[in-house]
Amino acid sequence: MTRFKHFLAVDWSGAKGARQKGIALAVALADGGPPVLVAPPDPKGWARSEVLALLQSLEAPTLVGLDLGISLPFVDAGAFFPDWDTSPADARGLWALIDALCADDPHLEAGGFVTHAEASRYFRHGKDHQGDRFHLPGAATREGRFRVAEAAQRAAGVRPVSNFNLVGAAQVGKSSLTGMRMLHRLAGRVPVWPIDPLPDSGSVVAEIYTSVAARLGGVTGAATKLRSYEALNDALDTLGSPPVTGSGAIDDHSSDALLTAAWLRCVHESSDLWHPPGLTPAIAATEGWTFGAF
Repeated sequence: MTRFKHFLAVDWSGAKGARQKGIALAVALADGGPPVLVAPPDPKGWARSEVLALLQSLEAPTLVGLDLGISLPFVDAGAFFPDWDTSPADARGLWALIDALCADDPHLEAGGFVTHAEASRYFRHGKDHQGDRFHLPGAATREGRFRVAEAAQRAAGVRPVSNFNLVGAAQVGKSSLTGMRMLHRLAGRVPVWPIDPLPDSGSVVAEIYTSVAARLGGVTGAATKLRSYEALNDALDTLGSPPVTGSGAIDDHSSDALLTAAWLRCVHESSDLWHPPGLTPAIAATEGWTFGAF
C-alpha cells in the first residue's frame, strides 16, 4: 500500500449555497512532514464542483478520504427504500437516482431528493417531522437505520448518526446525499473502495469518519473535535506526525482534515483495515464501508 504518494482528507458539507466554509481539504505526503491545508480557489470557501474537479484531475497516486456516507442502509431491510419500486439494487444505482432527482438543484445540492414525494418518506426532516418510513418495523432503531459499517464504528467507541437523519448539528444525511451526487459524477475516473475493487495502482477514494481518526490520535471522551492547535498537535504527535504551525483556536473543519490526512498516512498499510471481517461482497456493492471501521 506504500504506492500512495499523497493522503488527502476531505471534510465535506451538505449545506446550501455555492461555496462552503464547512469544506476543508488537507494533504499529507508519503515522504513525511506535517499535513497541510489545501487552499480553496476562492477566499469564500470551496465549491463542491471544485472538489469534484480536483478529484478528477489527481495525478500522483492518492488515497482520498471523504468524510461522508457513501451509501445508505440496505442490509437491515433488504433494500434502501423498501416498498418503493424505484429503490435501486446497489450503491451506484443509488447515486444515479439521487443525481437524477436533483437535476434541478444547483451546487450539487440534494433538495430534490429529500423533498421527493416517495424518497422523503424515509428521512427525518425536523425535530417533530419525520417520514412515515423513517422507522421501519424490525429494521430501525430509535435513532433510525444504520449500515453494517456504522455498527462497526459504534464498536470502535464513536457514535455515527443515521444517514436518514437530516436534523441536528451531528447529522450527516445532507453531506452524504450531496457527496453521492459527486461520486456519481466521479464514476470511471477514480475507484471508490469497496464499491469498486481496490486497484493495484493509481488513486482511490474511501469513506472516512473523522471521529475514528481522532480516537486513534488519542482523543478521548464524548467529544472528538479538536479546536486548538495545541490539541491538534498532541493528536498528530500520537500518530507520529510532525506538528502544524499555529497556536490558539482552529476551526474543527480544518483540524478534522489535518488530523485525518495524517491518520490515513499512518494506518493505510494495515491490511486488516482493507479487509474488515464484516465486509462481504454484497455489503460492498450496496452499503459500502468506512475505512478504519473494524
